[in-house]
Amino acid sequence: MSRTEYGRPGRRVRREALAVIGALLLCLGPVSAAIAACDVERHVFSWSTLDDCAPAARGGTSAGAPVELADTPSAAWARLQAPNLSRFERDRRAILALAGDYRVDFEFVETIGYAPGYERAAPYRSWATERVRVIADDGDFISLQHLMVMYYEAPDEDTGETRLQGPVVMKHWRQDWRHEDRDLFVFAGERRWAPRRVAADRAAGRWTQAVYQVDDAPRYEAAGRWHHDDSRSVWQSDRTWRPLPRRESGVRGDYDVLVGTNRITVLPTGWVHGQDNEKVVLDKAGEPADRLAREQGVNRYRRIVDFDFSAGARYWRRTAPFWAEVRAYWRCLETDADAVSIRRHRDGTPRFAPLFDYAQALAEGRTYDAEAARRFIDRTLGRYVQSDPSG
Repeated sequence: MSRTEYGRPGRRVRREALAVIGALLLCLGPVSAAIAACDVERHVFSWSTLDDCAPAARGGTSAGAPVELADTPSAAWARLQAPNLSRFERDRRAILALAGDYRVDFEFVETIGYAPGYERAAPYRSWATERVRVIADDGDFISLQHLMVMYYEAPDEDTGETRLQGPVVMKHWRQDWRHEDRDLFVFAGERRWAPRRVAADRAAGRWTQAVYQVDDAPRYEAAGRWHHDDSRSVWQSDRTWRPLPRRESGVRGDYDVLVGTNRITVLPTGWVHGQDNEKVVLDKAGEPADRLAREQGVNRYRRIVDFDFSAGARYWRRTAPFWAEVRAYWRCLETDADAVSIRRHRDGTPRFAPLFDYAQALAEGRTYDAEAARRFIDRTLGRYVQSDPSG
């Protein structure tokens, strides 16, 4: 097993890396004085031919617990590589291979600014330790829930000495996969989601991936086809619209929608989620009016072993019935409404916060009452949701 640590590399490692980068730049040619004077580490694709400094990356800056990376193929990979499988079954096994325990690295960087003088955004980097569990497998439908369990270094409140804190448990995103799905629920801009019917010949042999937010609200849905060989399995999506992610919504207000594609690549020791996005401004009619920039995203899921996910397992055991009711609420909306408008905040409170508080009380021992939970969910989410806003 290889051993690594999350977060910022040590100063010695950084100095050695910068020395290597400097040597490579010397091989490639002269570097402008402006770039040489930069005190911020340049990021891959960070516009290195420009005569100004790259913006510093934003995102997670904490250091986490050491983890052991798996260096042998997983059992899920072995099942995926079995001979004489039908195409449908091999697709299923590729999706099921996404489940497991992971170290995750999130990276996003703008590679093109379309307008002259466009001021490029800072790259984004973050990390997590995350368990992806199968919560439903009905053959042609598979649901995967992501759950983060985080340990991190921080000063002790009493002594001030840096020590490992945690675990911090947080329900993360969910992905639902459906074979030959003809009824999609897609983002339409302006906080609005609407159904889209797909022709049978278009859906044939393909899988949809529906992605849901931390409170199980819809985020985006796209269709694509799996391709397999001995070294990888790859699912490539159609081009799809997505609302601004949390990493952008709190710091950007100059565009309305991400338009792009997703690529899921399953490997022997993990998987990679690649994104190719454009940041698009919509006009009053909800149509694309301008494109600001192109962005590349790479989220790497590396399998880890012997990591303590027990706090996450306890959380899920105590809260799973509640989250099942939350999923049922959103599923009814998708089924019954022609379209829905969903607010992110109401009176300064983010939509997920009351749900997280309720789930945390259950995790800490409150007795679960299904009827009381349904009433709470209806009352709480009803403040953020408007059905059929175009009607």
